Amino acid sequence: MPDNNTARIEAKVTHLFAAPPEAVYDALVEPATVRRWQEAWANTGASGTITGFDFNPEVGGAYRILGTRNGEPSDNWGTFLALDRPTRVSYTFIVDPSEEQDPSVVTIIIEPEPEGSGSVVTLYNEMDARWSDYLPQTERAWMRMLEAVDTTLRHGA
Repeated sequence: MPDNNTARIEAKVTHLFAAPPEAVYDALVEPATVRRWQEAWANTGASGTITGFDFNPEVGGAYRILGTRNGEPSDNWGTFLALDRPTRVSYTFIVDPSEEQDPSVVTIIIEPEPEGSGSVVTLYNEMDARWSDYLPQTERAWMRMLEAVDTTLRHGA
């Protein structure tokens, strides 16, 4: 869990999905679908490959996604904090062992589209303020992730 004594900042992105909330939620937690959009996301903006994938979507369950990006290791791992179908997914997000004691927390809120049958998805990434210089690129990366999920859904998750 995050250390409450450190300053925190938040990245926030929102994406409109044509799919209903239940389908978006399932795409975020169903391991085979997650692997597909993770592979698509790994190739946005730079060449990447998923080399290892362990995903246990239950509260307290862990995930670990190993990969390379531009030939460099690009791993992330964490623990699921909340799984409330179809409205919320929350997990710790760690990319370096030094973050283990004070991990970033990602919370994804899924709401029905007010004027349609789709979903409005907002992703919040709360992290240590030491990463403030990286906030714009962090938000771009999360937006690319949501776009990869959307593309996977549109092509038959």
